[in-house]
Amino acid sequence: MKVTEHLEKAEGKPLFSFEIVPPKKGSNINDLYANVDPLMEFNPPFIDVTTSREEYVYIEKDGLFDRKITRMRPGTVGICASLQYKYNVDAIPHVLCGGFTKEETEYLLVDCHYLGIDNLVALRGDPMKGEKYFVPAEGGHSFAIDLVKQIRNMNEGQFLHGNVEMKHKPDFCIGVAGYPEKHIEAPSLDEDLRRLKEKVDAGADYVVTQMFFDNQRYFRFVEAAREIGITVPIIPGIKPVAVKRHLQILPQVFWLDMPSSLIKDIETAKDNKAVRQIGVEFAIQQSKELIEFGAPCVHYYSMGKSDNIKAIASEVF
Repeated sequence: MKVTEHLEKAEGKPLFSFEIVPPKKGSNINDLYANVDPLMEFNPPFIDVTTSREEYVYIEKDGLFDRKITRMRPGTVGICASLQYKYNVDAIPHVLCGGFTKEETEYLLVDCHYLGIDNLVALRGDPMKGEKYFVPAEGGHSFAIDLVKQIRNMNEGQFLHGNVEMKHKPDFCIGVAGYPEKHIEAPSLDEDLRRLKEKVDAGADYVVTQMFFDNQRYFRFVEAAREIGITVPIIPGIKPVAVKRHLQILPQVFWLDMPSSLIKDIETAKDNKAVRQIGVEFAIQQSKELIEFGAPCVHYYSMGKSDNIKAIASEVF
């Protein structure tokens, strides 16, 4: 079922969803299930699965180091298929521009169609580690809007090298990212919103926001989006703070502000166990306020751990 259909079927009741990161090489699917299992009691209609782009590794040979490109995490599509089979839930792979050619993207979309995966999140992706700016793969897309267009074309039976007669055409539901505090590379929030509208006009069906800690930013973002004609659902994404170093990492990586009260509580916490509890309590209040505002769903970035997400969901859903 499509994400948009889940939202319509809910008839105003807020939904719970979350995002997981595939484990690195050396783990197996049971490690992933161990973090998903505790959250299934809250009946998530869909689960997002991130896709990691390629990385550089250095291999020593004869006293010299040779740089190679590798992928450190398993394929997202296979993980989504296993989640759908095990939990009877819609699993949503993140489809990236970065690190993939248009042909590789087409292969991925074909696999998704065959496996009954109905939803995708189309993202440009981040620069490779060690690179300051995003560089598209040779033969790949530069922007998420181009990825949205390729997915929409496949929905119409239009492949890269011509039309294909299909008895059962795909009908992918497409999610895209929104940034309540603007994308780090955007010159202004207004310009970032204009880019978001272009993605929606190109065929995106819903928006999931980057994490934020100040709900007023989300409220203003939704209002501004509606004012310029973005009518699709806008799902807020939030992440509970878990360790003290998040005070430095999250603002730098995601270009966001944190409320002074939250900063003070974290700075005065005696250890990371206390910080984790602070993060849970803050996210509970944040979630309740978002639901009161009318958010159609609250989406949690779990980052591979589920105990704090479960504690939040137990108080909210």
